[in-house]
Amino acid sequence: MGATLSNLNGAGNGPGLADIPESCVACVFMYLTPPEICNLARLNRAFRGAASSDSVWENKLPSNYQDLLHILPPYRYQNLSKKDIFALLSRPFPFDDGNKEVWLDRVTGRVCMSISAKGMAITGIEDRRYWNWVPTEESRFHVVAYLQQIWWFEVDGVVKFPFPPDIYTLSFRLHLGRFSKRLGRRVCNFEHTHGWDLKPVRFELSTSDGQQASSECFLDETEQDDAIGNYKRGCWIECQVGEFIVSDSEPSTEVRYSMKQIDCTHSKGGLCVDSVFIVPSDLKGRKKKGVLK
Repeated sequence: MGATLSNLNGAGNGPGLADIPESCVACVFMYLTPPEICNLARLNRAFRGAASSDSVWENKLPSNYQDLLHILPPYRYQNLSKKDIFALLSRPFPFDDGNKEVWLDRVTGRVCMSISAKGMAITGIEDRRYWNWVPTEESRFHVVAYLQQIWWFEVDGVVKFPFPPDIYTLSFRLHLGRFSKRLGRRVCNFEHTHGWDLKPVRFELSTSDGQQASSECFLDETEQDDAIGNYKRGCWIECQVGEFIVSDSEPSTEVRYSMKQIDCTHSKGGLCVDSVFIVPSDLKGRKKKGVLK
């Protein structure tokens, strides 16, 4: 086995990895993920050269990556290689007064987006008898909207963006109960949590090209089908609204979305609204810890 490894590295009599032309390595890299390419770049000079090739990294970028770059000031991306552009875009960058973030998934190079509660229209948000803004490190935007009590619950939003062709899932990130830190430990207060088990919340989305999707769920039921999420008090939950398909990045796709429970026969409260995520649908199944990155 030692002799075999020696030959692969070019230390034996036969050809090894060091003898493979850089152009051939680059062709192989076209079929690998960015993390795999970065790992293999450490093998030798040919692999390092291929791992820096613009042709390799342009293949990993979305077809309309220039539209993403235009969100940033020009000095951030001028004179960068395609590899550096991928690295730049794979870090979430804010726009729309910091209320939205977009980034490339580091494995697939596909576009993901999150939208803060501050970027949505929330009924009664200006009245502190109903809502409060709560600072927290548990949100990527460092603040969530906390509902104490209200009769008419409605949250609406809209985003217009040149999403690359893909199938996307839109979901709300919510939390039942108000959480805080006490003596270094996370604690939740459910004093105001009520009303979510009486009637379902309705989620809707529509796109500028006529697509529509909707769903309903009782937020305060602990026994739920894992396919749509496990809703438990004291935990962050993702409520999926539905999917939409983008077939062309031009013109930009406008997506309108909402969650509402406007049955005024009872009040509801004790809910944190963090953000909305728009993510390629087959990435939703990947295990996520904490805030989606």
